[in-house]
Amino acid sequence: MKTRELGAFSGFAGRGGSTAHTDADARFRILTDAMPQMVWSTLPDGHHDYYNARWYEFTGAPVGSTDGDGWNGMFHPDDQQRAWSAWQHALATGEPYEIEYRLRHRSGEYRWTLGRALPLREADGKIVRWIGTCTDIHDTKMLAEERKLVAQELNHRIKNIFAVVGSIISLSARAYPSLKPYTETLLQRVFALAKAHEFVRAQSTSGSQRSLQGLIEALLEPFREGEHKRVVFLGQDVGFDDAAATPLALLFHELATNAAKYGALSQPDGRIEVVTEALRSGYHVCWKERGGLARSGKPAHLGFGSKLIALSVEGQLEGSIEHVWESDGLRAEIVLPQEALARTGALRRAPDRKP
Repeated sequence: MKTRELGAFSGFAGRGGSTAHTDADARFRILTDAMPQMVWSTLPDGHHDYYNARWYEFTGAPVGSTDGDGWNGMFHPDDQQRAWSAWQHALATGEPYEIEYRLRHRSGEYRWTLGRALPLREADGKIVRWIGTCTDIHDTKMLAEERKLVAQELNHRIKNIFAVVGSIISLSARAYPSLKPYTETLLQRVFALAKAHEFVRAQSTSGSQRSLQGLIEALLEPFREGEHKRVVFLGQDVGFDDAAATPLALLFHELATNAAKYGALSQPDGRIEVVTEALRSGYHVCWKERGGLARSGKPAHLGFGSKLIALSVEGQLEGSIEHVWESDGLRAEIVLPQEALARTGALRRAPDRKP
């Protein structure tokens, strides 16, 4: 091990004699050279004074040429200032250093790399050295970019399909005026599915969780009147997967449509309370309408919309739904299996939303 390297890790060896320092340096060098990652170390002021064998194998740089501040010149020109700023921030604050940048490979190609570093501190908190690693993530990042492009193209085509289907329905309605009431209802259902798809796509792009409350709010947006709160959420919010978006959209679109025609949303002061909670068997959703038209009980005839609700809940989501017609409006008790909504079974507790 060169003299430059021997002194680099004396801080690890304790306060023993030079032999102890040499042994500790040798052990550390063997350990870092055996790692698949590039390992580097700096003095407290950020001066780079050690790189393991993987660094030189990857970069092809002459030994010692990237000491001091020479490391920054190994990055893609577009990443150098960003990496330098992040490193200076870490040195000034003592916070962990983590950044993705393009590092020049020995072939001349720039490859995406994940850089990380943590400070080594003494008992009093004083930083005596920084230890960092560089991990080649280029293939993983390129694969993620390809998947993102494919997903964007697929989403674009699905959006176009909804638009084409909507146009076909609209043209059919003009050709057959007598079917206008039916085609308008069908068109609204298609629009609800398109809105659900757009909601899920937007959440995927932003990295946000797809939440049941967010989906219901998006579907009921057409029924909003100014700042008047027509839908109130209480309890826990529930996350869901892409596969659950379609049946959930059909379920709550039909409930909202019926509420607009016959229930709470048909009256100026009517409102809907949606309460969700976690059960051992899954998720319980209570859809309660208040301030709607008074009903004497269960309707004599259940239409296609009710059958569609049952198909969505019981058929696609493998859950259950019970309709209870109370004096002040419909109460729908819905139970959904956990695995039907989210593969991870994640449940995010949200603060209660007040009316």
